[in-house]
Amino acid sequence: MRQLQGKRYWLVGASEGLGRALAERLSHEGAELVLSARSAERLEELAAALPGPAQALPMDVADRASVRTAAAKAAAVDGLIMLASVYWPQAAQDWDAEQVEAMLDVNLTGAARVLGAVVPGMVARGRGHVVLTGSLSGYRGLPGAIGYGASKAGLMSLAESMAIDLQDTGIDVQLVNPGFIRTRQTAKNDFQMPAIMDPDEAARVIFDHMRTARFRLSFPFAFSLIFRLGRLLPDRLWSRFWARRG
Repeated sequence: MRQLQGKRYWLVGASEGLGRALAERLSHEGAELVLSARSAERLEELAAALPGPAQALPMDVADRASVRTAAAKAAAVDGLIMLASVYWPQAAQDWDAEQVEAMLDVNLTGAARVLGAVVPGMVARGRGHVVLTGSLSGYRGLPGAIGYGASKAGLMSLAESMAIDLQDTGIDVQLVNPGFIRTRQTAKNDFQMPAIMDPDEAARVIFDHMRTARFRLSFPFAFSLIFRLGRLLPDRLWSRFWARRG
């Protein structure tokens, strides 16, 4: 079981929702935290409220210079947890180029920017722990998920490639794929969200996974089966399945 007490983790996307809940859990378990998001005020408030040591480090993952500056200040970390994301529900018929590009730039390219600033140092030291946050929406194409689903599918593929390349290097890579979590982002949805979880509950699930040696966790388990087994369906059947729910 991985020990997190006394380890220094950089949590990107920490200011609210799932990120804040996970920061609170990690801090209570004795981890030292570097907290990043765009809002300096919310980060400072969170850092002051945590029981353990925490450094507020504002950063915009969509800005390469901001990432480089923050990475230099964060210095060597034992672990990196990528939670930063943006989301707008969107069908192809309602394509908003600015929003779609933002989802891809923050959720996927933004993660790549931060990883590019952290992973080489971990490789040089021969140790590290990387946790990437995909989504059940990344398993296959879904209605109304233009931009978001693609960004998460790309991040999930990136995690899989990293896990293969970095095995036996001392660097552990993990991927978590949550379903619906009650946050400011999911509040934008106007449809029923089955098996929706509160941030504290989801943070507990992710924290427990981080302490294991397993690579992937998709949750909630029963709800995730729709998407995981859906990969086995022919394209036509998958499309018809969702058309009947339109």
